[in-house]
Amino acid sequence: MDISTLAPHGACLLWKPELIWLNAVSDALVAGAFFTTGFGLALFAWRRGRDMLFVFRSMFWAFAVFFALCGVTRLLSILTLWQPAYGVEGVVKGVLALSSVLVTAGLLLKLPQFMQLTTRVQLLRAYEALEEESRQRRKAEAMVQRFREIEATEAQVRQAQKMEAIGQLTGGVAHDFNNILTVITGTIEILAEAVKDRPQLAKITSMIGAAAARGADLTQHLLAFARRQPLQPHNVDVNALVVEAARLLQPTLGEQIEIESMLAHDCAPALIDPSQLSTAILNLALNARDAMPDGGKLTLETRNVVLDENYAEMNSEVTPGNYVMIAVSDSGEGIPANLLEKVFEPFYTTKGVGKGSGLGLSMIYGFVKQSNGHVRIYSEEGHGTTVKLYLPQAIGFADVPSVEPGISELQCGDESILIVEDDALVREYVVTQIGRLGYHTLAARNAAEALGIIRGAERIDLLFTDVIMPGGMNGRELAIEAQTLRPGLKVLYTSGYTENAIVHHGRLDAGVLLLPKPYLGSDLARMIRIALAS
Repeated sequence: MDISTLAPHGACLLWKPELIWLNAVSDALVAGAFFTTGFGLALFAWRRGRDMLFVFRSMFWAFAVFFALCGVTRLLSILTLWQPAYGVEGVVKGVLALSSVLVTAGLLLKLPQFMQLTTRVQLLRAYEALEEESRQRRKAEAMVQRFREIEATEAQVRQAQKMEAIGQLTGGVAHDFNNILTVITGTIEILAEAVKDRPQLAKITSMIGAAAARGADLTQHLLAFARRQPLQPHNVDVNALVVEAARLLQPTLGEQIEIESMLAHDCAPALIDPSQLSTAILNLALNARDAMPDGGKLTLETRNVVLDENYAEMNSEVTPGNYVMIAVSDSGEGIPANLLEKVFEPFYTTKGVGKGSGLGLSMIYGFVKQSNGHVRIYSEEGHGTTVKLYLPQAIGFADVPSVEPGISELQCGDESILIVEDDALVREYVVTQIGRLGYHTLAARNAAEALGIIRGAERIDLLFTDVIMPGGMNGRELAIEAQTLRPGLKVLYTSGYTENAIVHHGRLDAGVLLLPKPYLGSDLARMIRIALAS
């Protein structure tokens, strides 16, 4: 058949208008669908191509071109209804045929990879597995955190138990040393009076007295760490105490150290023993001076703070509540991190040999703990150290310091005094000292002997008794029994280690007179007169 005899395209539609327009509209709609699909595929490949593998990105572009060519062929079919553009249509269809072969071949070659694509169900399962793994990981992290908290708590408990054990040991040692030092300081005082006209012997006795005083100071620090010192807390104006301490510290620290005070104007009074707080600030300032041999800056700061439940959970020995914070900071050498846990232990010091007893910080630790407070130390090598004392706030206003009525230190008397002391050396010394003051003396080794004397006919104006004694009855129990037998009997206690007989919650019981060991003869004479006048 000769191709020239073929009828025009429109002739096969019998040139019926309804058929022509039906074909034209149908091809136009199909062309629009092809172009839209191709455009969507191209846009997706353009926007998300970076997140896709190259092979998948290439296939998307190939399908986009393929659908675009399909759309072009549909438009050419409409054109050939009225214009015989069969050449152009043939070329386009040839290109479309070639691209369809290439797309089909590529699709068949990449079909295994397409088959390995993850389905929606598989993605959901993978997501669920990932969520479960995340939950397990969070659970494991929570357990690790819990173990760390338990380990930290156990470390704090071990540290507290260690400090408590050291405290019990040091308290017992201090008690025995105080008995010994009481005899030494007292007899040296008597000896110094006897040789005051002999300069060489007087100098020797002065040296012995100074050494004994130093020993007494060390035992007081040990008792402070052991929390066995009798405190007499008051409502104290902390700002006023810090200002006075700074005034006294300047000559001691020297001109090369600058003292700066940062005091809160609304600082509440603290319920503490003012003399012990002054000593604590002095010790901290001296430590700061030693850490700044070439000079530096000492900062004294006060502020009201609240230690809440969260802080108490991290520090088991802290009671939540309102505190007065006193911070002493220096710009010195700092303390290595691995030594910070040891600095409060007795006799531990970061100073060189012969440059410190190692009792300053331990005394502060004991005083703050006995005052129901909290102490923390922060330090960084090369940047300095800060020690923060958290002391319980007092209710009400600061007390006005009271002045005791003046009593002559060497005032004598003729009253009768019953001395109860289990240590033979101390008992003999006290009997001698009180006898030299003109008093009539009676002596007993323990509570049982003392009660035997009290039940007798001897005149007794004052019971001077040690607090801690063997035999099952301490000094406080003896005093109660004695005052039952002899109403109105005056009592003066003495002790180097008070335990809980006359001191409760770190405070000396109301109405109790205590002469701490070791003491001088002048202290003994003064306290006897105070007790007899009470």
